[in-house]
Amino acid sequence: MTQWIPQTQWLAPMESYIALSAVMFFLGVAGVIARRNPLIVLMSIELMFNAANLALVTFAKLWGNNVGHIFAFLVITVAAAEAAIGLAIVVVAFRKQQYVDVDEASALKG
Repeated sequence: MTQWIPQTQWLAPMESYIALSAVMFFLGVAGVIARRNPLIVLMSIELMFNAANLALVTFAKLWGNNVGHIFAFLVITVAAAEAAIGLAIVVVAFRKQQYVDVDEASALKG
């Protein structure tokens, strides 16, 4: 009986995955800094989480262990919780006003 050996071939060079992760992360940072709409800010934060996941999985494959995959799974769960709570806050803010600006977060005060 033959034993299964995982393949370590890359579809693209490892540097391209890390470069894509860096570009995605900085696009997310630019979205958080430049935009004032809370939905765009939440999407930019999700983009930064996905960039971190890509880097974690890339380095896990490079080093041949599963720790990066486990951390990526934890990041995905944190991102899901952040999205749910963030969207709930945005819905509450939009109920009070038609336009919500991130700089005017005092609208949520009781």
